[in-house]
Amino acid sequence: MALRARALYDFNSENPGEISLKEQEIVGLCSEQDIEGWLEGTNSSGDRGLFPTSYVEILRNDNVSSFNNNSSRYSNIPGGGCETGNPPPPSFAPYPALPQTHAGISASDDDWDDEWDDHSSVTDEPGGGGHYTNYEGNGPSAYSISTASMPRGAQNAKCSATVSRNLNRFSTFVKSGGEAFVLGEASGFVKDGDKIIVVMGQYGPEWQENPYPFSCTIDDPTKQTKFKGMKSYISYKLTPTHMQNQVNRRYKHFDWLYARLVEKFPVISVPHIPEKQAKGRFEEDFISKRRRGLIWWMNHMTSHPVLARCDVFQHFLTCPSTDEKLWKQGKRKAEKDEMVGANFFLTIGTPPAPLDLQEVESKIDGFKTFSRKMDDSVVQVNATVSEFARKQIAGFKKEYQRVGQSFKYLSQSFDLDQQSFSAGLNHAIAYTGEAYETIGDYFAEQPKQDVDPVMDLLALYQGHLANYPDIIHVQKGALTKVKDSKKHVEEGKMESQQADGVRERCNIISFATMAEIQHFHQTRVRDFKGQMQHFLQQQISFFQKITGKLEEALQKYDNA
Repeated sequence: MALRARALYDFNSENPGEISLKEQEIVGLCSEQDIEGWLEGTNSSGDRGLFPTSYVEILRNDNVSSFNNNSSRYSNIPGGGCETGNPPPPSFAPYPALPQTHAGISASDDDWDDEWDDHSSVTDEPGGGGHYTNYEGNGPSAYSISTASMPRGAQNAKCSATVSRNLNRFSTFVKSGGEAFVLGEASGFVKDGDKIIVVMGQYGPEWQENPYPFSCTIDDPTKQTKFKGMKSYISYKLTPTHMQNQVNRRYKHFDWLYARLVEKFPVISVPHIPEKQAKGRFEEDFISKRRRGLIWWMNHMTSHPVLARCDVFQHFLTCPSTDEKLWKQGKRKAEKDEMVGANFFLTIGTPPAPLDLQEVESKIDGFKTFSRKMDDSVVQVNATVSEFARKQIAGFKKEYQRVGQSFKYLSQSFDLDQQSFSAGLNHAIAYTGEAYETIGDYFAEQPKQDVDPVMDLLALYQGHLANYPDIIHVQKGALTKVKDSKKHVEEGKMESQQADGVRERCNIISFATMAEIQHFHQTRVRDFKGQMQHFLQQQISFFQKITGKLEEALQKYDNA
């Protein structure tokens, strides 16, 4: 008998590769082995695709009979089970398993292949990095399900549900563990001292401040080699102020840390690290740009009340570079951390008074509109200043040099008069030409001082803004469960006590989401205020330098 399931709730597909379900509808399954919280099957309309596991109840042999009248009309569903062998529709593009690296990129940039590595703990142990294969973080999670991180039974299933697609709010909700938590399926014990506390601030929920704030510098990028010079990499020197001990870290260590943090904190925006690059990794400009990006990343990490204090980040900052055993112990501990996904929400301590969920929904919708508009404006500003810098480096420099060369050519023609009384004028005009050539060099060098730092900031915030659709979808999923539970109570399908529990757990997610949004706004104001001040100060200094050069040229005419 082909596998069947009954839909418990309505589900409206929002992405290619998904199918819609109606409550009480009987669905044919390819396999009862779910993949990352999703099942593949065929609905009563003959559409085949994915739907959330939690939205259906699998019908076993002992309870199928009660639905015979309903299910008989589905007995000829095409593709109702894997026995048919029908291939998936075009939207199900098979996606090969990718290497276990950040952003799904080949590990050509700082591969995990030295004495710090421990491959098995990443791919084989619970909590390993497989869940974040091809996590690019560009917009709503471009998240590919890879068989490298699937249960063995799922890998052997005849009907593969390996797809590459954007996740809607339900899948993000499932992937983050939000649904399991709201439904009361998360379990674990957290000591009060280990709780992540949300407090009520002047403008709403906030993360409790870090009582021991610190910062960390990133200096001295150095090219190093191993395997008798066959392998080269760049090492950065990190100095956290709360330890005053320097540690050396490579880009791959930042990459590993980023993956762990993204996995652990579903409603916290973990800053994106600078992108990988396969070529030109040892060029001076690239190393300088990557270091600037890592400095911005580190500043956001150390200033975040939650991220700065988490164990895996502290291990990254403080573990001695030469202590292989201690590093691996901390690495395994982080990769086996049980307080991730649904269990993360168990670690959050909230104020006693609950939030008005209707007001929360309104504020979340407002932030969603704001973040979209900010994302558009950041892209526009980035394109504009990038073009501005390009013109300064190439166009403006060339034009000023042309003006300078023409003045020098004029001076050379005046020298042919051989009149002693015109020598001063000739020298002054030649100096003017040199001044304009120098000003051209000023223009070419200036973007490093003012425009590049602005672009570095914009790049960081583009990463933040790409994180928020997923965070918002987790919150939206929780609010949807509250509305569904209220409806089920009215229909007699759920006890009031169960619905109250759903609401209480949604309240916890709401506190955490609102606290994270508040932190985003605070750091946004701090960062953009400081960077715009720096930009204008550099612009003023730049034009003062040009004015000084022109004044020097003008003085040459006083005695001409």
